[in-house]
Amino acid sequence: MFDITAIGDILIEALAKIILALLVWFIGKWIVNKLLKLLGNLKAFQRQDETLRKFLLNGAKIALYVILLISIIGILGIPMASIITVLASAGLAIGMAMQGSLSNFAGGIMLLIFRPFKVGDYISAAGGEGFVKEINLFYTVLNTIDNKAVSIPNGSLMNANVTNMSSEELRRVDLTFGCAKGEDVAKVQKVMLDVMAADDLVLKDPEPFARLSGGSNEAMEFTTRAWCKSADYWTVYFDLTQAITEALGRAGVHAPGVRVITDK
Repeated sequence: MFDITAIGDILIEALAKIILALLVWFIGKWIVNKLLKLLGNLKAFQRQDETLRKFLLNGAKIALYVILLISIIGILGIPMASIITVLASAGLAIGMAMQGSLSNFAGGIMLLIFRPFKVGDYISAAGGEGFVKEINLFYTVLNTIDNKAVSIPNGSLMNANVTNMSSEELRRVDLTFGCAKGEDVAKVQKVMLDVMAADDLVLKDPEPFARLSGGSNEAMEFTTRAWCKSADYWTVYFDLTQAITEALGRAGVHAPGVRVITDK
């Protein structure tokens, strides 16, 4: 016959362990959040750049939750030797199934070491382009100009060509304009240079450039180059595109395809 008292004692003990494990889980989560907040507020930690801070916080969060889960397993009375044996047996299969994830994790470490870009930089890489919002353990998140979030695996980034448009203090804005064949080249060039000289965001040194760069039977092509601070690139790009187009129109410069008759 079953010993009702013994069964009752076992159930009470199991229930007590479950309740204690739940208490430890909720209290542990609260402690983990407090520790992460404390870490984030440390002056030494805040002196690091945002890329390193976010990466370390993600790593610390995972490590603290692993410790919490191990503590709960111990409270429930599950032998750690058995857990380790099961994990070791499953490790190879998990590793094979997660090759991509492990590659991404390794890529995240390499990105942290070599720093081809940081949070806030504007980059183009692995088919994505935008401002770096976050570099976590497995993915790098970009914010596109039209405010879309693009997640790129870190492994792909480490094996791709990365163009960092924010790494240098200055950038050059290159624009191409067309006009009708037969227009006065010097006149067109002066209109373009005057517009660039009037723009406060265009640097005087290196000086702006405007020259005839090509053409066809019906058109001439001019190239302009203007230097600006990297943060002002898109403002200068669109401002010059509009301002030069309008200035050419006011100066009576004809569009490509229009025949210009000059007096000889």
